[in-house]
Amino acid sequence: MPTIFFYGPELDAEKKRTLVKEFTRAASVATGINESAFVIYLQSTDHEHVAVGGHLLADRKK
Repeated sequence: MPTIFFYGPELDAEKKRTLVKEFTRAASVATGINESAFVIYLQSTDHEHVAVGGHLLADRKK
């Protein structure tokens, strides 16, 4: 089964529904694999646990 991992901010239920629907549709079109085969994991991450360019995102907000 093709698997998609999404690490990002906490989302409300409606945004999660939209996200997984759009990811699934786009991946199916790009690969030709049936939408029913895709598995998606959503993992919320706090800005304290993510860094870009050697800097925590939590520090960039200041």
